[in-house]
Amino acid sequence: MMVVRFVCLARLSERWIPWMRRALQLAALADGHTSPNPLVGAVVLDAAGTLAGEGFHARAGDPHAEVGALAQAGERAKGGTLVVTLEPCCHHGRTPPCTEAVIQAGIRRVVVALTDPDSRVAGGGLQRLRDAGLEVIPGVLEAAAAHQNRAFVHRVKTGRPWGLLKWAMSLDGRTALPNGASQWISGAAARAWVHRLRAHCDAVIVGGGTVRADDPLLTSRGLRTPEPLRVVLSRSLDLPAAARLWTTAEAPTLLAHGPAVEATDGESAPLLEAFGAAGVIATALPRCEPLALLEHLASRGCNRVLWECGPALAAAALQQDCVQELAVVIAPKLLGGLAARTPLGELGFTAMDQVIPLQGLTLQRLERDVVVQSLVPPLSAAGVRAHRDPGRPDRRDPPVHRCND
Repeated sequence: MMVVRFVCLARLSERWIPWMRRALQLAALADGHTSPNPLVGAVVLDAAGTLAGEGFHARAGDPHAEVGALAQAGERAKGGTLVVTLEPCCHHGRTPPCTEAVIQAGIRRVVVALTDPDSRVAGGGLQRLRDAGLEVIPGVLEAAAAHQNRAFVHRVKTGRPWGLLKWAMSLDGRTALPNGASQWISGAAARAWVHRLRAHCDAVIVGGGTVRADDPLLTSRGLRTPEPLRVVLSRSLDLPAAARLWTTAEAPTLLAHGPAVEATDGESAPLLEAFGAAGVIATALPRCEPLALLEHLASRGCNRVLWECGPALAAAALQQDCVQELAVVIAPKLLGGLAARTPLGELGFTAMDQVIPLQGLTLQRLERDVVVQSLVPPLSAAGVRAHRDPGRPDRRDPPVHRCND
């Protein structure tokens, strides 16, 4: 009997898969715009199973996907089915609980992909619907929904944003010539791809060395409004007084530094005042390191951040489990040079069983370049024994890797 029950449930779920795929497509329309909220799409079918309404959550503060779909369906929602990618909320936030809107609309059945990991919901929304007499079918295309909202889920569970580390390099692993020249390793199509990548992130992070070497702009070139937050992590504030990042009319900039800078004899005060006058947000972290920075960015509502930094900062971010995804642009070029400029700094490995094993590898052609993307497992889960030097002295941010401007 138990086997028959499971088979029946599986067949029941299969019925809703095409509609859940549509709901996931709707949710993706707002990718990069909903933080700190998740991506959510919803479809309403009338009692006969015909499409009656669609909706997606466009940005924080706007109506949720369920509300938009129900509004479009109107009276046709009565006795119908709601197909939604994430469990409807049951708490008061910027908007009223979606569970109450669903119940009042007369919906008879709710099909859900993913349970909300937020402790304010976490199954409570589904239980509220069941208590009101609605049929609830959970777990339809759950893996796809979890992947789509991996950044939101990661932030809720860990207290820091999903980190994506990106670099561009030649086929022989160089990010610049021995003299530092690097523009351009990758082609125009790859650089446009990076702009699109930024548009799906809430913040783009570099170190002081990248600011000095490249004077990057770090915007999506108008693909996202507002532009992602540009973040500079600097121990020393040894930064150029004039840089494109300090012009904040086009995009906001946050300058993060350690507490030691504020405790100096006042040498940094005029520079911080000048940055403040230009609209740059200066923030003192309890520790000038990637983990402290991501905790701060999570408090600002960032779900996904893009690391476009140099090798030392990239290695530190990996060592502190601040990178969950990798995107590498590989150009079919040979740069050479014994004094190689490489994308990653010292990780402290001395044996091959210590290295980081990547997962879920995908490849994409962008004209002559190739983009390799993969997931980065947590170092503890991967058995990686990463080297860290907590006693590293405060010093000038190391010179570095070139980013795709």
